[in-house]
Formats: sequence, structure tokens, C-alpha cells
Amino acid sequence: MSSGPRRRLDPEQRRAEILAAARRCFGAGSYSSVSTSDIAAAAGVARPLINHYFGGKRELYLEVVRQMTIVPAPVVDALPDGPPRLRLEVGIDRWIDVVERNRDAWLTVIDAAHDPEVEQILREADEIAADRVLAAALLPAHGHPQLRAMIRAYGGMLRAASREWLVRGTLDRAELRAFLVESLVQLLETTYPAVLAQQTSGARGTG
Repeated sequence: MSSGPRRRLDPEQRRAEILAAARRCFGAGSYSSVSTSDIAAAAGVARPLINHYFGGKRELYLEVVRQMTIVPAPVVDALPDGPPRLRLEVGIDRWIDVVERNRDAWLTVIDAAHDPEVEQILREADEIAADRVLAAALLPAHGHPQLRAMIRAYGGMLRAASREWLVRGTLDRAELRAFLVESLVQLLETTYPAVLAQQTSGARGTG
């Protein structure tokens, strides 16, 4: 029985549908166990369209990794006016929402960090995350190399904490949120100034 005519979508909508299907497929299986035929079937498209839009399975997989790990602009867009803590709380809430909606795909991606191309994307994601955390905290993006290093390290902790929530179940959502918010505020308000003070003290000691 015919299921009716295929919906006509513009290229960006079709591409987004294929990406959404790939997230589901890679989340349910693994890179090696998922085929382009599986993804095409899940997206309701002909298999050649995957090559047309992405070039092949590997390129599509890496695009899923990019989409899942790079903090999306909507997480930090239109943050409320107010103190940095409030803005950071809202941004973290939005990030947790994204991870929760895409649980399986997120876990698949962070478990593949040993893949050199995935590792490169994670490094890129950490730099973008640093920019967005600094913007949310109303701090300039440049001129703080030590702070950027700490935020990148925070990103690694954040991925580990998400596993505690999603896999081990040792943290619930509210506990994860409190941990991420308090750790980040502590980093910005206490840890970073302490590191700068140590740097200044060290410079005086060698002067």
C-alpha cells in the first residue's frame, strides 16, 4: 500500500532530517554497525542522497559528532540580562536539555574520543565552548589564556559528569546541574583569580 507522496523539503530541511536520523542510528548502534542504508531508511530518503549531502558515511558521522559536541549557539543566545551566575545557570540548563534529548548519540560520540578525527572536533568544540562561556560570563574572549585553559579542562569534566548522570546514575539531573553551575562559578570567581595571584607572586619572586 502506498504511503503517499514523499514530502517536498528544501535542501536544508532534508539535510537536517538526514542528520536527525543519523543521530538516532549512531546512538542506537555504533559507527561500524550502522550502514548508510540504515540511515537512509530511518530518514525516509534514497541512499544516494546521503552521498549528495554529506559525501558518505564517515563525513555524515563526523557531522553528527560536530553537531553533538560543539555548544550550539541557541544555548547562549538571548541569555537574560543579569549577573553572570544567572546567565551561566540558564546556559547550563539549556545544554543539559540538549544532552538529555540526544542521550544515546551524545554517549556514542564522547565514547569515540580515541578516534583522531573525533578528537580534533572535540578540541575545536572546547575552543568554541570557551568563547561561549566567556560571553555568558560577560568576559572578553581573548586575553585570558589561563582562563581559557581552565574552561577547556572544565569541558572534559563536563563530559565525564554527563556519564555519571546518564550511564552510572550516580548523579540525577538536579545534582548534575548544581555540580556544573557551582564548579563553573567557583572557577571564574575563585580559582582563576587565585591562579593569577600565584602567577603575580611568582613573577615578583623571580624579579
